[in-house]
Amino acid sequence: MGQHEPILLKNMSHPGYTGSLADYERTGGYQAVKKVMGKVSPAEVTQLVIKSGLRGRGGAGFPTGVKWGFLPKDYQGLRYLCCNADESEPGTFKDRQLIERDPHQILEGIVLACYAIAAETAYIYIRGEFVLGARILEKAIGEARRAGYIGKNILGTGVTVDIWVHRGAGAYICGEETALLESLEGKRGLPRVKPPFPATHGLYNKPTVVNNVETLANLPHIINRGPEWFAAIGSPPKSTGTRIFCVSGHVKRPGNYEVPMGITFRELIYEHAGGMRSEKPLKAFIPGGASAPFLTPDHLDVKMDFESVAAAGSMLGSGGVTVMEEGTSMVWAALRLMEFFYHESCGKCSPCREGSSWLVQTMRRIVNKRGRAQDLETLTDLCKNIAGRTVCAFGDAEVAPIMSTLKHWRPEYIALIHEAEAANLLRPQPVGARG
Repeated sequence: MGQHEPILLKNMSHPGYTGSLADYERTGGYQAVKKVMGKVSPAEVTQLVIKSGLRGRGGAGFPTGVKWGFLPKDYQGLRYLCCNADESEPGTFKDRQLIERDPHQILEGIVLACYAIAAETAYIYIRGEFVLGARILEKAIGEARRAGYIGKNILGTGVTVDIWVHRGAGAYICGEETALLESLEGKRGLPRVKPPFPATHGLYNKPTVVNNVETLANLPHIINRGPEWFAAIGSPPKSTGTRIFCVSGHVKRPGNYEVPMGITFRELIYEHAGGMRSEKPLKAFIPGGASAPFLTPDHLDVKMDFESVAAAGSMLGSGGVTVMEEGTSMVWAALRLMEFFYHESCGKCSPCREGSSWLVQTMRRIVNKRGRAQDLETLTDLCKNIAGRTVCAFGDAEVAPIMSTLKHWRPEYIALIHEAEAANLLRPQPVGARG
C-alpha cells in the first residue's frame, strides 16, 4: 500500500525521545485537550470519533464513538472510564510499548474520552506483571497533574478528570471488560452475565466505558488532524486508521509494526517483518492473538481488516500475528495454547471449567502418542459443547486453536494416532487377550 506515516509510534522514532511531558509537548502533545476543552461540546467530540470510523483495538473491534453513545443521556450521577491495559493475550505486546515509551499520548486520550462521556474519574487497569509500565504511568500522571492537564479545573475550564492506576494480579480473564470491572471493585475477576451492560451498570453499578490502550491513544490525533484524515487511512469505510500488529515467531524481524488497516498478511510478514527466519517456508500463522483461529499460507493475501479476516474464518483480535514455519507440529502448537487457556480459565462456567481439563488431557494423550481413533471425535464434541455456551467469549477462544488445526492439519492428528496404534500392536499381548 506504499509508504505510510506512523501515528502512534511516530514519537518513539525521534532520537532522544524519552516520553516525558516536555518531550511530548514538543511533538504537539496536549494540543487536542486545549483545542476541545471548554470550546467543543462533549457530544461534538463523540461525533468526531464516530466520523473517524475508529474501532476498538483490544479485540472486538466495536466502533468507539458508538460505544460511548450507549451511555444514558439523561443520567446525572457518576460515570467512569476504564482504560484496559491488561494486555494478556499471548503474542500481543503493543500496549506495553505504548505505555512504556509514550505514556502521555495515552493520558491525553483518556482525558479526551472522559470529556466526551462526562466522566470525572478514569482508571487504568494494568496487568500486574507490567511493573515498569505502572511506574511510568504514575510518573506521567504526576507530570500532567502538575501541568494542569489532569485533575480539577483543567486549564481553567472547570472540567475535572482524575486518572488512577490500578494494578491487576495477572489474570487473563481480566482482559474481559466485566471481569476487569469486578477486579477493580476488589472482587474476584469473574465475567458478569450480560445484560445489564457496562454502559448502564458498570463500575460500582454506574455507567462505564471500557476502552483499550491503543484505542485511546488514537484520540489526540483524530482531534488534531480531523476525522476525515483518519477515515481516509486504511480500508474504509469499516476498517479505518492504522493498526499496531505484533509479529512474533519464525520471522527475521519480530516486533511491533504500525501499518494501515487493509494491507495483506503477505506484506506484513515478508516486507515489514523480513520474511521467514530460515529457508523453511511458512506453514501457519495466527492473525490476532492466541484466541484467533489459525490460518494457512493460502490466506497470505487476505487483507488485514476486520471483515476480510472474519470472512477467512478468523479474526484480527488483539493484533498478535504469530508465524510458524514448516516442521512445526500443529498438534503440539494447539496443545501449548490449550494448556494456557486451561490454566487461565476462571472456572465460572461448567463447560469451560470441565471441558478445558478434558481437552488438555486428550491433547496430551495424542501428542505423547497414546491417542485413540475416537479422540478426534471427542475433541470435536468437547469444542462444540464449549463454544457459545459460556458467560464470556473465553470458551470460544480456547477451542479456536484445536478446531482450526483439526480443520487445516487433521492428517497430523491422524498420524500421531496411527503411531500410537502401531506401538500398541507391537506390544506383547497378555495370555488370553483377544486379537
